[in-house]
Amino acid sequence: MRIGELAQRTGVPIPTIKYYTREGLLPPGERISPNQVRYADPHVRRLKLIRAMLEVGGMSVAAVREVLERVDVPGRTVHGVLGVAQSAVSGSGVARGTEAQRERAERAADELVRRHGWAVKPGNPGRADLVQLIVTYHDLDRDDLLTLLDAYATAAEGLARAELSTVAAVPTVDGKVEGVVLGTVLGDAAMAALRRMAQESASARLAQPG
Repeated sequence: MRIGELAQRTGVPIPTIKYYTREGLLPPGERISPNQVRYADPHVRRLKLIRAMLEVGGMSVAAVREVLERVDVPGRTVHGVLGVAQSAVSGSGVARGTEAQRERAERAADELVRRHGWAVKPGNPGRADLVQLIVTYHDLDRDDLLTLLDAYATAAEGLARAELSTVAAVPTVDGKVEGVVLGTVLGDAAMAALRRMAQESASARLAQPG
């Protein structure tokens, strides 16, 4: 297909397609003449994946490039791609609080990991985000909110098992890899949306007389 048809099938304007190609997000098409380039169905799929990560997942172009580069590596593993996707959607890594506050938060985060029996490496980006969250709760004198972390952890574990079971059932490696990327990136967006809906529903019930 020509670039015009690619744009029509994906809803991505031609200048944007060219931009994604220049930025290394979209592989170039096959040049069949000096002025003509041919694209195929994999380009359609890749463009849809790019749009999902950028527009729904809220990722930066640089983060999407990093994830896709790992996706395209021969011999890549689902576990390895999962780590890259997690890093791409995690916080900036800017440390908050004093050294003593961070050490206290790290002990609390590691204790939560032990309570739930998780196998988590110290470099997991989620651990760093959790430490910063605990520091922030302490700084705001809202230690009461820390009591919610075990409930979050229990819910997160159930979701993680369901997500990875779904990915494991996909027959192809490409499908598994794409599934773990979308599950990580879009899963965050899905949980945020559902949580807001659940909060409204729960708040309405609590507000009812009696």
